[in-house]
Amino acid sequence: MLSRVSRNSMDVRRLARVILVLIVAELLTAVSGLAAGTANSYHYKGDIQFDLRQVPFSRFGSYLAISDMSQFQGPQKKEGVFLRTMHAGGRTAFRFELLHDGHPVSFTTSAAPTLLTFTAEDGSVEICFDGPERLRMRGKGVQLRLVAVDGWAEEYPGKKWQISTSAMKYMLWPFEGNIAVSSDGGQSGADTLTITFSSASNDGSFDAELDAYVSVWQPHNEARAFSAVEQDEHSAYAHWLNSMPPVSPELGQGAELAAYINWESVVAADGNFKRPAMLMSKNWMASVWSWDHTFNAMALSLSSADLGWNQFMLPVDVQDEKGAFPDMWNAESIAWEYSKPPVHGWALAWMMRHGAFRDTAHLNQIYEPLARWTDWYFQYRDSNGDGLPEYGHGDSSGWDNSTVFRVGDLIESPDLSAYLVIQMDTLADLATRLGKPADAQRWRERSDSLLNKMLQRFWDGHEFVAYRVIDGHEIHSKSLLLSMPIILGKRLPEDVRTALVKDLKQRAEQSPYGVPTEPPDSPFYQPDGYWQGPIWAPATMILVEGLDDSGEHEFADSLRVKFCRMAQAAGMGENFDALTGKSLRDPAYTWTSSVYLLFANELEGENSVRN
Repeated sequence: MLSRVSRNSMDVRRLARVILVLIVAELLTAVSGLAAGTANSYHYKGDIQFDLRQVPFSRFGSYLAISDMSQFQGPQKKEGVFLRTMHAGGRTAFRFELLHDGHPVSFTTSAAPTLLTFTAEDGSVEICFDGPERLRMRGKGVQLRLVAVDGWAEEYPGKKWQISTSAMKYMLWPFEGNIAVSSDGGQSGADTLTITFSSASNDGSFDAELDAYVSVWQPHNEARAFSAVEQDEHSAYAHWLNSMPPVSPELGQGAELAAYINWESVVAADGNFKRPAMLMSKNWMASVWSWDHTFNAMALSLSSADLGWNQFMLPVDVQDEKGAFPDMWNAESIAWEYSKPPVHGWALAWMMRHGAFRDTAHLNQIYEPLARWTDWYFQYRDSNGDGLPEYGHGDSSGWDNSTVFRVGDLIESPDLSAYLVIQMDTLADLATRLGKPADAQRWRERSDSLLNKMLQRFWDGHEFVAYRVIDGHEIHSKSLLLSMPIILGKRLPEDVRTALVKDLKQRAEQSPYGVPTEPPDSPFYQPDGYWQGPIWAPATMILVEGLDDSGEHEFADSLRVKFCRMAQAAGMGENFDALTGKSLRDPAYTWTSSVYLLFANELEGENSVRN
């Protein structure tokens, strides 16, 4: 007869086995559900074709890009297809021409992520990257001429020619075929050079290379077959695609374009870039601005965490001794005329909520720089000493020409206070995680104090207003900028939150694509008015996150869907016409592609970052 102890032991073992079976069953259910969800997600293929007038042909880590510049803006607009360098803010190096029997012929372009083709009636030229700073070029039936308007040539042994320009140097030579270099013979300054690759055989083909460098050319092994080089590039791009966040098949086409734009927009660490940097574009916005980069960091935190952290830390590398982040910078230059809004605490909190950068190693890197950036506003951007930081110029708000700034530039605006409230909340969280309880308490108290001041100063009982600092003039504006305090979500009093949501829903009714930055019924609305009408990715991202935090999930998702459908149809433009959905300004802008990937993933359901 079993003792009571033995029976109890057996009961415990049976119970343990039952619990184990239930746990295993639950795990299997979860895994099968996730697998089913993954099967239903879009499979990135990398087989897109894009318009070289809108999206440059480049690759991860490279300062080189090939663009049809016929639709560029301002003085950069040129007719033709050009090789450009992102050094010195984006300089033209060579114009591509195809020749037949020595005469220029017209050609069309076909661009895919790893192969660019020029096709003429009598032949074609193919171009691919071979790593970040090398191009392979092969042709048949035609000659390829590169025209340089800035530079001088030096001949080296082995049919090699170095072309030196003010931005970079280039070594060119044929593996198969001939090279001919000629100059206009200018006596002062740089010559106009032409470099022509042509066939040396009856089959009419050539195979050549271009290496780009700043200082000294490094000789390397003899060339591999063009097809092997292109396959390696294809494999490198496929590796990037494999890390992309899951999206639904409905939004897959746009995700393909967004993934490529983000991939090709990264340049290697150099000069002011102490780490790999995702430029805003390799069209004409070929720099980093110190709020644009946060949206790229957020998207990359879902797929390439190290690269995402690098994007987030870019301004920290160039932070000044007072704590300021610059307005914009590239490898060679930094602009300090303006600042950009302090959305960094909000972005970091978002990434931490979604599983990234919670460890002390990352938090120790950012805590002090983020604290100095926050304190900078209170020490150097509060000229009247009322505890409410101000913008010194419209450009410092990120909303350069918002109608809030029509009456002057030194403005106290509620969005700035809202960002700083969240930033200090984030600093309190970081201080707690890092074992700094006194700091955490101080940040919480400062955040609460600023929130109270913000509501007392800017909320008039019906809407948020701004103030001109010089004379206290109250500013009423229909600019969406004054709705950005929705970012505070549940931190706002219920009546304020309710009024903001009601107004945003009314604004959304005026556009089929989202919420315009200036409503179409405003006398200041302009279809292509920059921040006076068009729809922008960052504004939409801030709105939907604030709406989610306010419990308005259905409304938030409706804006995500509208934005994604618009960008998938029009491309990843810098901004969009609120009434037509047309892409405006720079047509390959990374904060747009990053927000697209974030929204598309959040709409994906089980495989969403929200789960």
